[in-house]
Amino acid sequence: FKRRNRSYRVNRKFEGVITRMERLYIETKSNYNRSYISKFMSDRKCPVCGGRRLRPEVLAVTVGDKNIMDVCDLSIKDSYQFFQDLELTERQIFIGKEILKEIKARLKFLVDVGLDYITMSRSSGTLSGGEAQRIRLATQIGSGLVGVLYILDEPSIGLHQRDNKKLIGTLKHLRDIGNTLIVVEHDEETILSADYVVDIGPGAGEHGGKIIAEGSPEEIMNSPDSITGKYLSRRETIPINTERRAGNGKFLTVKGARENNLKNVDVDIPLGVFTCVTGVSGSGKSSLINQVLYKGLSTIINKKYLHPGKHDYIEGIENIDKIIRIDQTPIGRTPRSNPATYVGVFTPIRELFADTPESKARGYKPGRFSFNVKGGRCESCYGDGIIQIEMHFLSDVYVPCEVCKGKRYNDETLDIRYKGKNIYEVLEMTVEEALAFFENVPRIAKKLQTLYDVGLGYIKLGQPATTLSGGEAQRVKLAKELSKSSTGQTLYILDEPTTGLHFDDIKKLLNVLNRLTDAGNSVVVIEHNLDVIKTADYIIDLGPEGGDGGGEIIATGTPEEIAESGTYTGDFLKEVLSENITAHAKELVEENASK
Repeated sequence: FKRRNRSYRVNRKFEGVITRMERLYIETKSNYNRSYISKFMSDRKCPVCGGRRLRPEVLAVTVGDKNIMDVCDLSIKDSYQFFQDLELTERQIFIGKEILKEIKARLKFLVDVGLDYITMSRSSGTLSGGEAQRIRLATQIGSGLVGVLYILDEPSIGLHQRDNKKLIGTLKHLRDIGNTLIVVEHDEETILSADYVVDIGPGAGEHGGKIIAEGSPEEIMNSPDSITGKYLSRRETIPINTERRAGNGKFLTVKGARENNLKNVDVDIPLGVFTCVTGVSGSGKSSLINQVLYKGLSTIINKKYLHPGKHDYIEGIENIDKIIRIDQTPIGRTPRSNPATYVGVFTPIRELFADTPESKARGYKPGRFSFNVKGGRCESCYGDGIIQIEMHFLSDVYVPCEVCKGKRYNDETLDIRYKGKNIYEVLEMTVEEALAFFENVPRIAKKLQTLYDVGLGYIKLGQPATTLSGGEAQRVKLAKELSKSSTGQTLYILDEPTTGLHFDDIKKLLNVLNRLTDAGNSVVVIEHNLDVIKTADYIIDLGPEGGDGGGEIIATGTPEEIAESGTYTGDFLKEVLSENITAHAKELVEENASK
């Protein structure tokens, strides 16, 4: 190498690409770098212990012919049964009586909160938010504390109606032993099982924040102002499609799917329709759709290898040209990301400001109105509007920038106005306000209309992505898809999109999904919510149980056909389709009142 016009030669051992990546993965403090390097890595079992983690002498110790890892690899349900059926000598019973009592009690708590399908050796990082919350709930039940206030945020996430009944029973048990529970929930059965309901609204964002109704579930149902009450009492409903779409006659066929608990299943997924994948918790829905179908198709269509789940092959790939999974992950990792930039409306807004006479006179280009580059942004906070103060051992503190007062731009940029508003004031508008403001600018109004259509009229254009909930982030992604020109050959995959959504939000979500389907696209949704399932054109029901007891296709067809199939999903769906759900709601309220 050369330095100061002199040449040098150094003999040094070459570290090697793999060695360097391993070292950087361990040493880097950047989550982004670690995530990037992990794309080139894959997990495999330790060749010494075979993935069992323990030394041979430890694994040689057995109870009931099973060592500790054999027991940990069982599902919670099978593990509980193992300890129930364990035959011990008198001496062993004397030694282990209290231990066995504790083990069985704790396993029973996990079964009662609907987690009987997971294995005890499962990594905590692979648990969903709902599963992790229910494990913590089971821990609290096991502690036997009384006089405690428990606050739960949507504990029913990811639960089938059958498992939801167990969860409600567990919550009632906590109440009955002398505790108080506050549950944030949208699930109908949970609301109807409550002793007292507080309904907040009437709308979202700036249209909400008021107590609309409070009292028993029956009082909420009779409240004229409560949107929740209208849905509970069936004064307002999510309509069932009068005709099911027949599709375009083409199929995606997955052959020999055997990822996780899937039992070498073959499944036909019709194209051009709205398909729901259902089944009890742990029946194999995510394994089939996310691990096998999505990753398998992405590898071929998007040329992006994602380690698809075990299967033989997928037929009918030529019938789709694009696959998109719309999940609830954030639309951006930093406060700089916002709905306006994500759906592509911020660029035409900046161009509009650059076209004003004042901008042209000053020579301003669209980049002047970006807070990501030098020029128009406030250089004191680099366009963030806030200053981060590191507190070292405490959480970082964020304070408004003293120079721009949180407006992100310098004074010269804020002097430019369009219809009396500067760029900061436009970003502070809600989607609803901006839609009226830009109604005569079609390229902006069209994109804003899609955000409004998915029920996000209350969010601000410049609202930091980090402040959006999972449901809001998912609907922003849906709005972006709606604003695109449809090819009619796109496959959309959504995993429990109703998480965090009210009945009214679900109605808006279904309108969007139906619009995508009506354009000729195919929509596949993993869902437990009966309001979504009843509106599907086609249902694939997995089961019959969770874990090892699942992994099979037990029923397929229209909602009406599934309702007559005799499966768990079919039984609950039959109630909804026959409108018996109202009677069920009244029964729950009366049962609660009598107690």
